[in-house]
Amino acid sequence: MNRTELARIAHAMVAKGRGILAADESTGTIKKRFDKIKVESTEETRRAYREMLFAAPGAAEYISGVIMYDETLRQSTKGGERFADLLGRLGVVPGIKVDAGTKSMPNFPGEVITEGLDGLAGRLAEYHKLGARFAKWRAVIDIGAGIPTRTCIETNAELLARYAALCQEAEIVPIVEPEVLMDGSHTLERCEEVTNAVLAEVFQRLDAHRVYLEGIVLKPNMVIAGQKCAERAGPAQVAEATVRCLKRHVPSAVAGIAFLSGGQSEPEATLHLDLMNRIGSLPWALSFSYGRALQSTALSSWSGVAAQVAGAQREFIKRARLNGLAAQGKYDPALEKQAA
Repeated sequence: MNRTELARIAHAMVAKGRGILAADESTGTIKKRFDKIKVESTEETRRAYREMLFAAPGAAEYISGVIMYDETLRQSTKGGERFADLLGRLGVVPGIKVDAGTKSMPNFPGEVITEGLDGLAGRLAEYHKLGARFAKWRAVIDIGAGIPTRTCIETNAELLARYAALCQEAEIVPIVEPEVLMDGSHTLERCEEVTNAVLAEVFQRLDAHRVYLEGIVLKPNMVIAGQKCAERAGPAQVAEATVRCLKRHVPSAVAGIAFLSGGQSEPEATLHLDLMNRIGSLPWALSFSYGRALQSTALSSWSGVAAQVAGAQREFIKRARLNGLAAQGKYDPALEKQAA
């Protein structure tokens, strides 16, 4: 394990004013998004869409890394340049999603575990040769009646730690993503309680597997009420609860934290990140690793039409720039009204 190189890459992923584009939607997931804009999901339309984002003029000013799906890592621009090479040339770190998705957890109704450890060492070696320098594994924790259970939390934390250790052995920085879902009707207080328990267990397991914390990036959920909760907490409450939770459980050695958006709207995710960065006195960089919260408007603007690529790229850059400002505590909601 080259600890110096792992730490260098991890810190580059959370560089000031920059964040990570999560473009790792599976074939099934991106089909659902393409269906909404009436675009057929084919290998070529998926390639064209990803190229539109990766090659957007000026994107590297705000985007530090890109998480790709297996198919995408193997694809190239229309001009023949491999996506990993394009990103590397622009100073953006190429990354890869390596988990195999979630499956129902036997004997635990309503709970899931993430699969993908089988053969992972070999896949990581191949991904490194293809240019990937970081990876992502997502654990999913739902909140509901009687869940999450301790067994679910412990099992997913153990899988995350084993994945992280394998990544570092392969000279790949692991993004550790324990996501407490914002589905359901739970309160902000209940979300904080569960997120506390999840992060505590994750870092215990990372320590047990001797994972080098300076060479990881944490990708957690924000502490937020469920989408069906009648009592919605204000943005300041979300920011305060999230930072409080992180300070309790995330060691200062961790290179940085890149939040997932978890179904929040684009402006919501940006505002919450900004307010957290305004709190100050934080031992790690707070950045973003957004999918929908970076892509939604751009995807709608594109709608599969070549003539609309430039406009869609401008929408993507606007969103990336606003999140880059939020990662520095410099975002102003009034900027939302400005043209892309």
